[in-house]
Amino acid sequence: MTDLKRRIIQIASLFLANSAFTGTLYQGPFKRFCVPFLNCYACPFARFGCPIGTLQHFIVIRQFPYYILGFIGFVGLVSGRFVCGFLCPFGLFQELLYKIKSLKVRIPRLFGHLKYVILIAMVLIVYITGETWFCKICPDGVLIGGLPQIIFNSSLRSLVGRLFYIKCGILLLIIGAAIFIKRPFCRFICPLGAMLGLLNRISLFKLRVDEEKCTKCGICQKLCPMDVKIFEEPESFDCIRCLKCKSACPQKAISFRVGV
Repeated sequence: MTDLKRRIIQIASLFLANSAFTGTLYQGPFKRFCVPFLNCYACPFARFGCPIGTLQHFIVIRQFPYYILGFIGFVGLVSGRFVCGFLCPFGLFQELLYKIKSLKVRIPRLFGHLKYVILIAMVLIVYITGETWFCKICPDGVLIGGLPQIIFNSSLRSLVGRLFYIKCGILLLIIGAAIFIKRPFCRFICPLGAMLGLLNRISLFKLRVDEEKCTKCGICQKLCPMDVKIFEEPESFDCIRCLKCKSACPQKAISFRVGV
């Protein structure tokens, strides 16, 4: 699959998830269901909910999140982080920013463990405080939720306070980082990516590398949006199954399979 086709799918998922052009914040029956990627509930056009927002909601009301953990578990067992590579609009946003000509910086993979720390910290902090803190500082939330609300609803502008400016600052940091670093939010911060990535190695969708064909030329890592050495670890927790490596491999050593 070409990168253009993947871009079309990513853009389509953005519009399908945010297709409630009602003039007011949609709160209909579809909002009870989540898409398998970050999608701010506060977006004026959001038709579906966010899995991380929903997870925090259940933690706040002290109910075990059977539904959302089952949903994330199902998505992860079927596709791993495939949705990060093909459906997530915020991932697309970062990839487009990285195309801007600039000095490119490679960050050691060790820092990828930070997202698991953030996931655990998020759960603990939300449980202790009873507040959906990740939603309050989520850069995707301010991009598709907070900023459009302020733009399209002038009555809310007087309510803008310190927290909103902090969120905007975090978004600007992510935007700046994404120009120099491959998908920084996805690699080092995203709690949903952390959860789905843990299931990469047992998911139905898998990448395989033919070691007899592979010359370890490094082309796959160079093109990988997550900077993964697929030839060393085709089932990496960070692999988003975007298939760029498969298309670009000169030896045709990388294959995509469903099943064991």
